[in-house]
Amino acid sequence: MSRNKNRLVWTGAWPFDCALCAAHKDNCQISNDNPAARKNVAARLLAELQSGSLPFVSLDYASGLCEQLQGLCGRLEPFKHLLLLGIGGSALGARALQKAFYPQQDWPGHADAPNAKYLWVADNIDPESLPQWFDRLPAIQTLVVVISKSGGTIETMSQYFLAKNWLQSQLGPDWQRHMLLITDARKGFLREEADTLGLASLPVPENLGGRYSVLSAVGLLPAMFLGINWEELLAGAKELFAPLNLASTPDDMEKALSAHPAWNLAVWAALMQDKGFNELIYFTYVPKLAAFGAWFAQLWAESLGKDGKGSMPLPATGVTDQHSLQQMFLDGPNNKACLFISCPNLPDGSSFPTGLDARWEYLAGKSLRELLLAETLGSKMALSDRKIPLLELELALPDEFNTGKLISLLGLATIFTGWMMGINPQDQPAVELGKRLAKASLGADNLESEKEMLMKFRNIPEKIQEF
Repeated sequence: MSRNKNRLVWTGAWPFDCALCAAHKDNCQISNDNPAARKNVAARLLAELQSGSLPFVSLDYASGLCEQLQGLCGRLEPFKHLLLLGIGGSALGARALQKAFYPQQDWPGHADAPNAKYLWVADNIDPESLPQWFDRLPAIQTLVVVISKSGGTIETMSQYFLAKNWLQSQLGPDWQRHMLLITDARKGFLREEADTLGLASLPVPENLGGRYSVLSAVGLLPAMFLGINWEELLAGAKELFAPLNLASTPDDMEKALSAHPAWNLAVWAALMQDKGFNELIYFTYVPKLAAFGAWFAQLWAESLGKDGKGSMPLPATGVTDQHSLQQMFLDGPNNKACLFISCPNLPDGSSFPTGLDARWEYLAGKSLRELLLAETLGSKMALSDRKIPLLELELALPDEFNTGKLISLLGLATIFTGWMMGINPQDQPAVELGKRLAKASLGADNLESEKEMLMKFRNIPEKIQEF
């Protein structure tokens, strides 16, 4: 199988009769039966690409970013530790890339490896872990990377103030060399800090939201620090988006869209929601990519959970969650569809010896890969047997190139699904209220209505039981 021959595979029986899906076993392109939606999405996609509203897809920033990253190689090389301060989309992608392509960080004996690197991700307000990192990390070997596009994310900014104080106390006037900011190119508090203090910085492109930003400096700088092949991640994304970026007319775009896997995935996902499947299992049977489940959960939930619509993402890892969550998947409410991530071309791993107990003799001579693939098939068949709609994303290889394609496919399919739902998949209005209320409770200015809400909430009688 070629490195770029990934596949969408519609699997198993459907739990309902539907003209769109009647021929799925014959590998039908279900989007071909939905011309009105396809025409509307094609026109919108063309307009947004031409206006610069979808840098995630156009990748107009990529060439400039490549030059900037290559120019930073020498600056990053002396550091052993990268402490990333960020939350949500500013952290999940970087962590997933580390787990996938620099797993040795988590293996025994890594500290003794030559040129060992470490990525530490501070993605929460944790009164215990951040002080521990400051106590134990050698400041002289540590680069602190602060990621906030707006420069106004209270969680990240609180960490920034503490990290800046730590570096200043440990390193004196040399502290600026140990800080790098990833933020808006022109505005926001972090941009002001970079300009005023002379801190190194990289831009987050305009109109690029955090959950779509893993293939920008947000994810690629940490990847480069660890020695991950970040250029192949971008190459995979470019290939996935190429047919759409080459379209220059509505007719060309509609033709490109009809053959594009992101469109077919989105039509399937929108159909599942229309049919009442309000939970979406994201089942990863590629162990090295398991951490992308948390990344996908934010992408899907924050993009599509609006106006009473959407489906709840349920990240799961095979085979681990066959022994936990799968009981609910198979025998719980029949409201779940499944995105199933697989790869037939994994390394063989260890092989089982001969001379096993007779009850386990069938394993003799087989590899861990064969066992994993058998588990993959068994789980897929069990889900299908319970009439859970299943769309398999089969990767040719779990390398950087194909992972770049997977990231891009899922992001673009999320955008298309949102457009078909009639919502904006690139904002997150409900999330902002909690942030404003937190700031109001701390005494921030210009939040009078939020302070009034807090007063009313605190006056609600509580029922209390100790345990």
